[in-house]
Amino acid sequence: MNLRVPGPTPCPDEVLASASQQMINHRGPEFKDLIFRVTSNLQRAFETKNDVLILTASGTAALEAAIVNTLSPGDKVLAVVVGVFGERFAQIAEAYGAEVLRLTVPHGSAAEPDEVRQALKGNPAIKAVLITHNETSTGVTNDLSAIAQVVKEEFDKLLLVDAVSSIGALPLPVDEWRCDVVTTGSQKAWMSPPGIAMVSVSPQAWKAYETAKMPRFYLDFGKAKSYLERGQTPWTPAVSVLFGLDKALERLLSEGLPRIHENHAAVGDACRTGIKGLGLDLFPDERYASNTVTAIKVPPGVDAAALLERLRTRYNVILAGGQQDLSGKIIRVGHMGYVSIEDIDIVLDALQASLTDLGVVQAGV
Repeated sequence: MNLRVPGPTPCPDEVLASASQQMINHRGPEFKDLIFRVTSNLQRAFETKNDVLILTASGTAALEAAIVNTLSPGDKVLAVVVGVFGERFAQIAEAYGAEVLRLTVPHGSAAEPDEVRQALKGNPAIKAVLITHNETSTGVTNDLSAIAQVVKEEFDKLLLVDAVSSIGALPLPVDEWRCDVVTTGSQKAWMSPPGIAMVSVSPQAWKAYETAKMPRFYLDFGKAKSYLERGQTPWTPAVSVLFGLDKALERLLSEGLPRIHENHAAVGDACRTGIKGLGLDLFPDERYASNTVTAIKVPPGVDAAALLERLRTRYNVILAGGQQDLSGKIIRVGHMGYVSIEDIDIVLDALQASLTDLGVVQAGV
């Protein structure tokens, strides 16, 4: 089976083998060694000297943690929304009483740094900016480097980043770009099973933590940090996932971040080139196209659900459909983490065959 959804992603055999180890005492010395090693390697992968905390949770919980640990009810925040997950970030902030101003970008486009600049100029009371680095619902990557420069250098606001589907695959040097909270999940570029969220926390974010009044308990950064100092987690950790993540980080850092970024760029380009070669249209503006997920317009007259079912049942290729208002309009190919151009070639062959099976003749076929 060729699993090519935007997460969970396939895991290398050695990661799965590592995750299958027998349990250990999560209050014992073996676990202490494990969490210290994983945390140190995550700092290297995040390119940060900031604290990195490990939460037994999903990526969405990491977004919630970013909000509740830095903000208070009534705080004004700017949410940069380019798709479903940007909107989710905004909704989490609203659920906890923040006053959310949305900078909403049409699906398929990315946010322009000047749009962020103008929003911040017009609303000086904004405390934080929420942004999704890579929006898997539309296959778009925001120019986080340029936007971070506006947010931090020009306005010195908190920058809370959903990097769930980017860091570990796309360049995101946390310290260089001065990101205050950066969130991700084990099941994306990290080649590991779901169940762990990882967050980096800057000194400015810790300063905000000291005055933040939103309710928090399970996702309290302070608790996670105090327990980490003694080699533990405040709550029962996902030990098996940590075993797997430990092995995945070893593999990732051995390969080196530059090579990993280059591989994802090459795979993304191969996917887009192949899709266009089949006569299909990419959904996003290609200037902003993601190197971890490709969104494709469903051809006129084709039932998206039938196409996905054909791919799955006849060709063992698993792709994702569109979400919310894009349901039935796009399909999505995930290519992050443990992926090669050969994997994408299999997807392209299966897609061509499935379209032929459904009676669709494309220009490139």
